[in-house]
Amino acid sequence: MQRLMARVFACIVVIALFAPADASAQRRRAVRVRHPRAALVVHAGHPIRRALPATVVVHPARKVVLVKAPLVFLPAVMWTAAVVTLPAREHLFWQDSETIESDDGWVDTNYGVDAKGNALFLELTGMADLNFAEVTFANGNVQVVEFNEKSHQTGLYKLLDFADGRQVMTVRILALSKSDETKFAVFLSK
Repeated sequence: MQRLMARVFACIVVIALFAPADASAQRRRAVRVRHPRAALVVHAGHPIRRALPATVVVHPARKVVLVKAPLVFLPAVMWTAAVVTLPAREHLFWQDSETIESDDGWVDTNYGVDAKGNALFLELTGMADLNFAEVTFANGNVQVVEFNEKSHQTGLYKLLDFADGRQVMTVRILALSKSDETKFAVFLSK
């Protein structure tokens, strides 16, 4: 009987040592989805000729958009990082955002837009190295915006201006988070 009581007491001591005192002492566990790494795909005619990252984490677009015309790459546009203000809400037609983490390395983010507008804006929250962006229009033209792998920090920037009002199909951004996580928000305005 004493042996049984000693075993029960030992079990109670072990349980008490490993069990939290109350529910608030339990840690919340964050479930993190790991995206697989894949080879970076750039199509023939892409205007950037420097060595690009061989593998990236691909964040696919939430909205799938098909461009029926053959892709034609226009000469790259050199980007100047000037902080701007966002147009009034009634002039914004579309927006989407994506968060990348520093553990992911280079990330290829894609946005399915399929809307007509005059300018694209990029809001960056955190710090990131930006490599390039591709803006694909309905007629198959692809405008590459050259970031030249420079670091940029929190701010709202004009990504591309096309005053003639064009149908934007997709936006693709290749970036590397330099903070724990970096949020990208892309806006299309009229």
